[in-house]
Amino acid sequence: MSAEARLKDLGIVLPAVPKPVANYVPYRLVGGFLYLSGQGPRDASGALLTGKVPTEVSVEEAYKHARLTGLGLLAAARDALGSLDRVEAVVKLLGMVNGTPDFGDHPKVINGCSDLFVEIFGDRGKHARSAVGMGSLPNRMSVEIEAIFTVTA
Repeated sequence: MSAEARLKDLGIVLPAVPKPVANYVPYRLVGGFLYLSGQGPRDASGALLTGKVPTEVSVEEAYKHARLTGLGLLAAARDALGSLDRVEAVVKLLGMVNGTPDFGDHPKVINGCSDLFVEIFGDRGKHARSAVGMGSLPNRMSVEIEAIFTVTA
């Protein structure tokens, strides 16, 4: 099944691509690779979701934040490519969690995005990944994720 058809079957509507807040672009397409800039989770109104994991945001809530971030990355990919059906494979994710110093369940959080990509792309959504903790993230966002995809011409 195509990625676009899968989104439709699941009733998923992708959000608007957020405008960059500094001197960068949301994506760059180079030589068959699509590089997606890091994004954080946004609610339905577009407001950034913030907080430290697990003291202000539970692991379960942060998982949902990572899923929302994945939806934002998919929106940027569609904007770049015209259709998610051009994605050959999700190559790599870098997932960053705004965690307390003693927090160690970063992979459980970033699974929110990883699970979404496999749900949408099937085996093409399986990827290499890093899930790391940060002392802080821009604007106190709870997670930030960037991605690399291979794409068809």
